[in-house]
Amino acid sequence: MFYNFQDKLRRLRFYLSVRQVFSTAPIGVDQYSPIALMTQLQHKDVLLAIIAFKSFVARIPVNAFYVLNDGSLTPSDFYLLRHHFPGLTFLRMEDAKSEFCPTGGCWERLLSISSLIRNHYVIQLDSDTLTLGDIPEISACVKANQSFVIGTWDGQDFESMLSRQATAAGLATKAEKPPHIQLTSEASFNSLDRFQTLKYVRGCAGFSGFAQGSFDRSFVEAISAQMLKALGNRWREWGSEQVMSNIVVANSPSARVLPHPKYCDCTRINPKETVFIHFIGSCRFMGGTYARMAQQMIHRLMMAR
Repeated sequence: MFYNFQDKLRRLRFYLSVRQVFSTAPIGVDQYSPIALMTQLQHKDVLLAIIAFKSFVARIPVNAFYVLNDGSLTPSDFYLLRHHFPGLTFLRMEDAKSEFCPTGGCWERLLSISSLIRNHYVIQLDSDTLTLGDIPEISACVKANQSFVIGTWDGQDFESMLSRQATAAGLATKAEKPPHIQLTSEASFNSLDRFQTLKYVRGCAGFSGFAQGSFDRSFVEAISAQMLKALGNRWREWGSEQVMSNIVVANSPSARVLPHPKYCDCTRINPKETVFIHFIGSCRFMGGTYARMAQQMIHRLMMAR
């Protein structure tokens, strides 16, 4: 209860400091861009999503906007989002379910992406992200139709699933309590039929690019069905979709892990280098960094009108 109160207070302070974004100009689409920008959204994050989308599109134009409604968006949310992003398409959770995949936990987001990549290069952009500067790596990936993922540490690259399974299994046996679903899943990769030939990356699903035609729904369903058999209800826990998203990107042709900390979360910002930040929950509204950087971005948008 106390945490919920603190969260509401921090969100209110953030809202009051960045509400000028509502006065910025609507963002149109570029008919020549192959990019569809997509996010799964809940009511309390609508303001964040507007900032995230506008800061990104200020650097790279997109062809289409998609929002997966988690069920909490209100009529005023629909109006506000359509005003700022004319032509935006809302997707429904119930249209992206599979008997082979968990329900919730962003699984519908990944399954929606599997349909959208038939016609678009899809960039999954969490609402709590901020683009601060030029992002040439993203432009290069889109131009070459290469998938990408935001990494976790400096110099990170894809690894064999065989190697990750061995590392995770060793760590899991030393854990004093049931390990997080990510580690548990990785330790169980040897339950997959093709784990010896697949690749993996410990990236973040919050900012990932999916090349057009890079995977299909059956790939996701096959792996999910095998993980459900191996882990039971643990595979339904929050975090399993990120594991699956990382598998998808790692096994896409010529995929790329974005340079870190040029692209990073808010615990690893390098003021001289970072151009893209994912404001994860542990540091999202702490210290005022998010609000200050968002205000600077909004000011640039206002000046560009």
